[in-house]
Amino acid sequence: MAQAHARRNVFLLAVCQALAMTSMTIMITLASLTGRMLAEDDAFATLPLAFQYLATWLTTIPASALMRRIGRRWGFSIGALLAVSGAGLIALAIIDLSFWLMCAGNMLVGMGMGFALFYRFAAADAADEHFRAKAISWVVSGGVFAALVGPELARHTRELLSGYLYAGGFVAMMALFGTCLLLIQFIRIPAPTAASLVQGQGRPLREIMMQPAFIVAVLSGMVAYGVMNFIMLATPFAVEDCGLGPDATPGVIRLHALGMFAPAFFTGHLINKFGVRRILVAGAALLAAAVATDLSGVTLAHFWIGLFLLGVGWNFLYVGGSTLLIQACRPEERSKVQGLNDFFIFGTVACSSFMSGWVYGTFGWGIVNSVGIPLIMLSLLATAWLVWRSRRAAVAA
Repeated sequence: MAQAHARRNVFLLAVCQALAMTSMTIMITLASLTGRMLAEDDAFATLPLAFQYLATWLTTIPASALMRRIGRRWGFSIGALLAVSGAGLIALAIIDLSFWLMCAGNMLVGMGMGFALFYRFAAADAADEHFRAKAISWVVSGGVFAALVGPELARHTRELLSGYLYAGGFVAMMALFGTCLLLIQFIRIPAPTAASLVQGQGRPLREIMMQPAFIVAVLSGMVAYGVMNFIMLATPFAVEDCGLGPDATPGVIRLHALGMFAPAFFTGHLINKFGVRRILVAGAALLAAAVATDLSGVTLAHFWIGLFLLGVGWNFLYVGGSTLLIQACRPEERSKVQGLNDFFIFGTVACSSFMSGWVYGTFGWGIVNSVGIPLIMLSLLATAWLVWRSRRAAVAA
């Protein structure tokens, strides 16, 4: 009965993840182009997304702390309400031709996503140790729906409101986040008890952060999201500037999103079979292959293959890092450790978002991709260091 209950929660969380990621796929497809349309300078085109990721970054730790007190369901509901409000504000900003109102709407969406980030951890907390990696993977796999539906929704709704290009896509986001809010009410994750709120919260954060497994887990997530986001945000500009036409971008983003989320159906199985360290190495290698593809040409095929590999590399590093993080902390420590992990990751995402548009506009597509090379090498070296430490510890034992 307990296992069936956990699987039901995982299914509902996966659906909510699918809806949230479909909204974010619409955002990725339209936001940079909308920003370019409203901004006075193309260098500021990715600034609304940068503010969104900044808001996500600043929300992670408060969201984690709040959900520890009021429970996951109430926290996820607050997040969905914030996202609905933000998407509506962006649509209004397009109608009013207000760049800064769009930035404000993006920040509300970012705050909502700061809560939604914990879907995968909520599923993991409800699962036993053997099912945990698969639970994370299942929730992340909800993005497959986003990959298939999101770009098409963006393409078919961008002119939904006559005379207001792209506004319809953000109205569609409101509907998706609203549906997510409804489904969250059927998730039955036990609320924290009074005893759990007053009992000790495990080891001090400093002690946890000094563990090699924690360091590599967080670094993997930072590299996965940082490199992927930096390249992805510049992609709509590169596709458009290469003369491939406005309808090419949704197809490229679709393949990228499929690369991000389709492997999640089996990433958990691969982690259980081959070990999390090998999956982290594979993820870094795939990111390197994506960069090499992007640097080798600017045809539509190069964008397709490069962005697909970028998505798969992100998946392996992100799911692998999330699994390793759970292994590095005790049950009573998960809330604060998960919040700290996403604080680091989305700090990196915020920085990459602020820089992506400027680097592309100043130096071009080649430099955008080259920036990721030292970060990918750092991830590989960190994983090799973790393997070495584990083997040395095993010999000493």
